[in-house]
Amino acid sequence: MRLIDEKGENIGVVPIEKAFQAARDADLDLVEVAPSANPPVCKVMDLGKFLFEQAKKERQARKSQTKIDVKEIRLRPKTNEHHRNFKVRDARRWLEDGMKVKVTIRFRGREVTYPEIALEDLREIAEELKDISKVETAPSMEGRSMMLVLAPDTSRSKIKEKEKQKEAASS
Repeated sequence: MRLIDEKGENIGVVPIEKAFQAARDADLDLVEVAPSANPPVCKVMDLGKFLFEQAKKERQARKSQTKIDVKEIRLRPKTNEHHRNFKVRDARRWLEDGMKVKVTIRFRGREVTYPEIALEDLREIAEELKDISKVETAPSMEGRSMMLVLAPDTSRSKIKEKEKQKEAASS
């Protein structure tokens, strides 16, 4: 097996007994780091410290991930314009915060026979929000509801962030 000592220096290909002896002499563990290599690679190290460092790296990677939330606004084909504008205002705020917005129009009873009403509503909502969003999923029917997914337009949101930073710096 190929042996790497505690300082990270390559000792070379040695028999397994010599590798175990080197680990005992250093009062550390012998850890197989590349079992699929030919010959397998082993390293003399403190296993507890190694596992702690690995867990720390994984936590840091999870922390730096960006989780995108999907908010939903639900409407009906008969929703009046004032109520719809109220919901669109919420959607605008969520899109500015970097969240996706799912717009769902649910049909009840015979309303499902007039999907063009809901389609027109979804198009109007997408049009109202086109300055800060882009359509991720086009309007589509799923059972008794029609839905549309809007995602924040990253190029426009970056411009708005720069404007906010300039305003904060000037005040």
